[in-house]
Amino acid sequence: MPGTAVVTAEQRTQIKEIVCEILELEEEEVSDTSLFKEDHNADSLGAIEILSSLERTFGIEIDQGELVRMVNMNGVISVVQDSMGR
Repeated sequence: MPGTAVVTAEQRTQIKEIVCEILELEEEEVSDTSLFKEDHNADSLGAIEILSSLERTFGIEIDQGELVRMVNMNGVISVVQDSMGR
């Protein structure tokens, strides 16, 4: 059974920096619930870049099937947390 990892405040900041850099957004523009595609015009390539960057940064493996959950900051943080707990 996978353990439950907790994403620290510092890691949350890192995740948001990665997302904003790839999507070319200012951090103030992105809330925890704003939708990347609908609210920020992100494309699927951006999502794949985010996934890849998170894997490198945190030394985790994220299944591409998780992209469907990575629609906003809350989703991305949840996916990273689940991947860290494996």
